[in-house]
Amino acid sequence: MGGRVRHIDDIELASTEEGKISISVVDEPYGSDSASVISIGVFLKKDKPEPDWKVHIPAENVEEVLAALHFAQCKL
Repeated sequence: MGGRVRHIDDIELASTEEGKISISVVDEPYGSDSASVISIGVFLKKDKPEPDWKVHIPAENVEEVLAALHFAQCKL
């Protein structure tokens, strides 16, 4: 992952003793002039340097993803 990383928040990962979800904004993640993304990293152990899983969400898709997550939550 290239570009500048701006850490936003860490959230405790439910059902784990040491896990977390890390939210960041990455500017120019794929090289010069690439659009910023929101990076969501899932760590099974908080102290690991890299997440076990991560996803990059383009800014243009954030509202749709939030709506889909809310809808999925209602189906739980």
